[in-house]
Amino acid sequence: MSHTDDLHTTEVVRHLDALGASHVLLDTGHAPRSVALTSTQDAGGWHADWVDTSPDGVAAVDATSLRAVWWRRPQPFAVHDDVRSPQDRGFAVGEIAAAVAGLWSCLPATWVNDPDRDEAGSRKMWQLQVAARLGLRVPRTCMTNDPARAREFLHREPGRVIFKPFGGTPATWRETRPVREADLDLLESVRYAPVIFQEAVAGSDVRVTIVGTQVFAAELRTEESGYAYDFRVDTHHCPTAAHDLPAPVSAGLLRLMEVLGLWYGAVDLRRTPEGDYVFLEINPAGQWLFVEYATGQPIAAALAALLARLDREEDAGTTRRRAWRAGTG
Repeated sequence: MSHTDDLHTTEVVRHLDALGASHVLLDTGHAPRSVALTSTQDAGGWHADWVDTSPDGVAAVDATSLRAVWWRRPQPFAVHDDVRSPQDRGFAVGEIAAAVAGLWSCLPATWVNDPDRDEAGSRKMWQLQVAARLGLRVPRTCMTNDPARAREFLHREPGRVIFKPFGGTPATWRETRPVREADLDLLESVRYAPVIFQEAVAGSDVRVTIVGTQVFAAELRTEESGYAYDFRVDTHHCPTAAHDLPAPVSAGLLRLMEVLGLWYGAVDLRRTPEGDYVFLEINPAGQWLFVEYATGQPIAAALAALLARLDREEDAGTTRRRAWRAGTG
């Protein structure tokens, strides 16, 4: 579930082809404008077809044949131009969303990641709570839309504080920023939308990409780039190298993945000057190619191999539970 312009999809498809693993690309950005989705339930059971008539779409897919599905940043639905009024367009989006969500729930497949788990796993408040419960160190944090509580947190913190959004779109993306003197005059505006405030943990960034139970860690010396608070701002000038993650930290992150119900996740840690690792967040659909290009770690190949293996499993759901318990997933 992705789109043809996504470079990560292109790379995984290349590895799937090398493995001889058959695959199809379903693009939710074509639905319902050029997609005919039909589900039937009768005495013979459930059946569903996805037929995409767009130039780069698949001709027809028997949904009951899908065994492993990669949930890779699906695109917004595309309503027919004939539907003009905002009310009718909103209704059409709601209806196709309900139909497609129903399809996801019915598929006899293992998801990487399950859409519901993916959405829940991306909740930053929930991530921190689970990580702390599992024994991972987390930063002191205040998430609030109360200006008074924000000021109280800032006053209580002994060092620098950063602030960041809960999410965003390509049009509203914001990097992690330090709270500066000029920002204090803007604190009243947090009442319009909640903001995440955290202690600024000194050290370098460690990006941990997890595929099944394979752990790929890379250290990003953000302090040597053009922006020390967020490696995404200047990855080109951010020295990046493979990193040996201590076994207890790896085990804690794998346990976190299990609790969140995720097959894939990109974890951001901070490695302090004392050698401690602080969990910042996990992105269930995080990018990894910039790490793979810099380190040579075979992340795309690992993801393709995982999908191919899940596709071959006779009962992928049961196998997944066995794999997690045995630590061989």
